[in-house]
Amino acid sequence: MAEKNQFQAESKRLLELMIHSVYSQKEVFLRELISNASDAIDKLYYKKLTEEKETFKREDHYIKIVPDKEKRTLTIKDTGIGMTEEELKENLGTIAKSGSLEFKSQIETEEDFDIIGQFGVGFYAAFMVADKVVVETRAYGSDKAFKWESEGADGYTIEPTTKEEVGTTITLTLKEDREDENYSEFLEEYRLREIIKKHSDFIRYPIKMDVTKRRKKDDSDEYEEYVEEEIINSMVPIWRKQKSELTKEDYENFYREKRYGFDKPLHYVHTSVDGAVRYHAILYIPENIPFNYYTPDYEKGLELYSNGVLIMEKAPELLPDYFSFVKGMVDSDDISLNISREMLQHDRQLKMIERNITRKIKNELLNLLKNDREKYERFFENFGRQLKYGVYSDFGAHKETLQDLLMFYSSKEKKLVTLAEYVERMPEDQKYIYYATGESIERIEQLPQTELVREKGYEILYFADEIDEFAIQMMHSYKDKPFKNVASGDLGLETEEEKKAAEKETEQHKAMFEKMKEILSGKVKDVVVSKRLRTHPVCFTIEGGLSLEMEKVLKQMPNGENIKAEKILEINTNHDVFKALVNAFEKDDEKFKLYTNILYNQAMLIEGLPIEDPIQFSNDLSKVLV
Repeated sequence: MAEKNQFQAESKRLLELMIHSVYSQKEVFLRELISNASDAIDKLYYKKLTEEKETFKREDHYIKIVPDKEKRTLTIKDTGIGMTEEELKENLGTIAKSGSLEFKSQIETEEDFDIIGQFGVGFYAAFMVADKVVVETRAYGSDKAFKWESEGADGYTIEPTTKEEVGTTITLTLKEDREDENYSEFLEEYRLREIIKKHSDFIRYPIKMDVTKRRKKDDSDEYEEYVEEEIINSMVPIWRKQKSELTKEDYENFYREKRYGFDKPLHYVHTSVDGAVRYHAILYIPENIPFNYYTPDYEKGLELYSNGVLIMEKAPELLPDYFSFVKGMVDSDDISLNISREMLQHDRQLKMIERNITRKIKNELLNLLKNDREKYERFFENFGRQLKYGVYSDFGAHKETLQDLLMFYSSKEKKLVTLAEYVERMPEDQKYIYYATGESIERIEQLPQTELVREKGYEILYFADEIDEFAIQMMHSYKDKPFKNVASGDLGLETEEEKKAAEKETEQHKAMFEKMKEILSGKVKDVVVSKRLRTHPVCFTIEGGLSLEMEKVLKQMPNGENIKAEKILEINTNHDVFKALVNAFEKDDEKFKLYTNILYNQAMLIEGLPIEDPIQFSNDLSKVLV
């Protein structure tokens, strides 16, 4: 008797959900099993291609669907690579990695959730319609066959069996019909044909089924029924069809069938090029960020076909890193079937395709920005950070490609704007593109350093993403307009009279500022009269290229603890606090030191920087209140 094996915990939970499924789109179980069958044939092709010992004959490979109303079974047979005993355990004993972490939290909160479409749980979908599932398989290159059997979450058995041909046969024993569920529909020819055409029409291998037909008897007006094997799917790759033949649903079905994501595409591009290099491509921008997108586990790349045959599941050479969110495929007759990954890196045709695709993606995004602003903003909320990384990386080599795609929050518009829109509405006398940095839009809105720029009526871009300022510094300028941090020492806004007045005041209080520098030795580079503050008593400005926000980011990196921005403490001489400070300087050294430390820590708090000694700061405040 075969030994009973237990499913892993996540798999068991998933199976229970499948068994007690309340989801309306149960038909997708067939799509999942057919896609798995197609993948198995693809894998056999890869295997034969790499071994170079045996020819892969497409005409010998197919998927067969066999309904049996009497036995109440539905069988899906493929001529693919098959599975070993270990592969049976690995593939059918554990949940697929796709979305498994998010799966549990999502499923608890949404009652009518399309779990298959969202999580690509593949094989497990069979248990939505079946009481028992039997898998008989024989792996390519092996003379052994195995049978996997399960009646649900209690576990599964694996035992040796006999199977003449390489491949896999899955037999589902369908559940009995209930008042609210009709499982028998999945034994009807017309319904199976409907599901296959809807979900699996573009599968590249024949999906066969015995179909009952009617014809006239010879020399008679009577009709007779006969059975004939028929190919149900068109097998014409979607990318080789005319765009006019295809609907939005066709593109979405292809996206789902190829498992490019567990969402819907936000936007898609279908392009065919017939020039120095010939290719067809369908490119998708996902609606949502893949759960592992900003992790080392994420793999970029497009599927690469040669004359309709898949030769690489992910070809990273087809996409630049800054467009790594794009999913899809490329099919070119000019690329060799036997190309290796090493050869790909040096392939001239491939480099031409990559340049064309990069240009196409950029143009599509610009068109989206121009013609469907709301959709573009949704895209940018998800993947804008990747574009900014693209500007920053490779020492700014891609800034010309990407700068027109960037968006930042505007102090005037109170929404995301492009750099082109900002520059277009700049007053003639404005020299710089002003920006402010901070942890959030709300925090930036309150920064004291923005007061003078606002007073002049100039727009400020808010940089709340840690990559923003790094990217902008790599750009230096946009359309000959340099970028200027509102916390920079010189904003270029003061008149000659204002500058002279500030210099005069600084000279007047030189001794006091020197004393403050002494008290704050090692903490600030200088203490000066502020020309930008209006309502706040104090703030930091910076000297040099390293801002306070950049300091925060770099300090979090290895060996970054000693990185410091050159801080200038600016004092508002029109504020009542300044009068108290002058009075203390003239009359009470201890109070002056106390006020100096409090003002410094105030400036630290404004910037969201940690206070070195919170207890001392608390004690200092207590002394002031007494």
